[in-house]
Amino acid sequence: MLEKIRESAVKYAVFNASQYGGKANPGSVMGRIFAEYPEAKANAKDVQRLVGEVVADVNSWPLDKIMETVKQWPELFEAKKVEEKKTLPPLKNVDKWPMVKVRFAPNPDGPLHLGSAESIIFSAEYAKMYKGHFILRFEDTSADVKPPIPQMYDWILEDLKWLGVKVDEKYIQSERLPIYYEYAEKLLGVGAAYICICESEEYKRLYMAKQPCPCRELPPEEQIRRWRMMLDGDYKRGEAVVRIKTDITHPNPAIRDWPALRISTRSHPLQKKKYRVWPLYNFSCAVDDHLMGVSHVIRGKEHEVNSARQRYVYDHLGWQFPEVINVGRLGLEAGILSKSKIRAGVDAGVYSGWDDPRLGTLRALKRRGLQPETIREIMLQVGPKPINVMISWGNLAAANKKIIDPRSNRYFFVNDPAQLTVKGVTEPLKAKLPLHPDHPEKGYREYTVEPEEGICTFLVPSKDLSEAKGKLIRLMGLVNVDVTKVGKKAEARFDSREHQVAREKGAPFIHWLTEENSVDAEVVMPDASTAKGKAEKLVSALNVDDTLQFERFGFVRVDSKKPLRFYYAHD
Repeated sequence: MLEKIRESAVKYAVFNASQYGGKANPGSVMGRIFAEYPEAKANAKDVQRLVGEVVADVNSWPLDKIMETVKQWPELFEAKKVEEKKTLPPLKNVDKWPMVKVRFAPNPDGPLHLGSAESIIFSAEYAKMYKGHFILRFEDTSADVKPPIPQMYDWILEDLKWLGVKVDEKYIQSERLPIYYEYAEKLLGVGAAYICICESEEYKRLYMAKQPCPCRELPPEEQIRRWRMMLDGDYKRGEAVVRIKTDITHPNPAIRDWPALRISTRSHPLQKKKYRVWPLYNFSCAVDDHLMGVSHVIRGKEHEVNSARQRYVYDHLGWQFPEVINVGRLGLEAGILSKSKIRAGVDAGVYSGWDDPRLGTLRALKRRGLQPETIREIMLQVGPKPINVMISWGNLAAANKKIIDPRSNRYFFVNDPAQLTVKGVTEPLKAKLPLHPDHPEKGYREYTVEPEEGICTFLVPSKDLSEAKGKLIRLMGLVNVDVTKVGKKAEARFDSREHQVAREKGAPFIHWLTEENSVDAEVVMPDASTAKGKAEKLVSALNVDDTLQFERFGFVRVDSKKPLRFYYAHD
């Protein structure tokens, strides 16, 4: 195995050196080795030593030898094949509808989360695929159970815009009460619905016995009279409810004469107390899907009962029922998706807000540096299937890394810095560090550290020095030193400059800063803790929302510039 790894290491080292002026980067070679031989990670130290030897050898070759040797592996120069574009399966019965119309219908009682993105992405992709319409419908008529939050109407629009979704039609159900009243009266007038004023316990007894209540067979005139009493305030909350007639003997009790409208006296954030009779979910949804011309409904498979309920409204009114695509529930291993739990946590101060890094809301994922393209890619990989899927943070991170890695420059961030005084330095130390190891055209960060009376002072991560006493370490791109004292004020002596020396001796490579080239910075971590330290002064020129990689730390997103704060994305 080691001989095969050596052969691959030579190939990758020669190729890397040919791209970077004759000097291969051991880290890049290691990455390719582990990608080709994942099992080699179990012997990482041996592989690291072997790669170090190979790289040191290749880097000693004349450039013309490197350029001639690399020709034997032309496949390394081939552009990566473009992955086949992932698409959704075609919709059924498209020709039965004048236009493909899909809808996303959130309750504005919280912002969107990763689970919401499933039906959003599928619906938006189908709208584009068939040149149809994407409808956004705020289902905000359940103020008793799920009171809407006014700011969420705008937040949801912002989240959709961030995802790249074009909204063709927008509706707010609480503004459509007269429409629901019109269709409630139609159903009452044709004997397809009735006003039930039975005591709840008595109705439940009859309902479970598959027997109709006394209100069910009263004539339409009496139903309309009771309806007027509901609207006028003659009935109090809980005393009357509109029910849709179904099969009273249906094997599923949830489908038997389900409730369609009820009295609510709670003030609505938009309508205040303008209305006292409000539609329940299945009624308003059925009416709106028909009136808005929805052709295909993409919904969680847990809504199968709701589909069965809504069919009765369609059958009573002679409407064509839309095509239904049931999808499984989507979960996130690291991140809370339940809006009720999030809301309770935000109200109690457990979370800093709806974008707390511990949450699975789109706002939280965006703040951590996840890209909308990542979410789209993950959803297309899952596909519209009726199976529950649990997405790991590793899945998200891997997909996101492919997108942000090429555009994320590299910098140093020293967490919990310790001062390292290096003695025995006789001349200036110069470092030329690439902004991106795979893109030399991006340029370099160049630093010169001038000794004062043979001494240079650096800032390094405290944890990297905890067990370094008496050992050789390399300050990346700069110098090798022997650590003589550890602690917050550590000491070392100059050893050598060549990185090959550090490789041969198995010295750890440690990032560093100086006071002159650093600024105070902090990184908010996934558990909401904060890592505080120093970052390269160059990061001060970056913009909010830029992504970058702090070497040996992870990918982060610029969250604010004053103070200089970043949010950790992933490694």
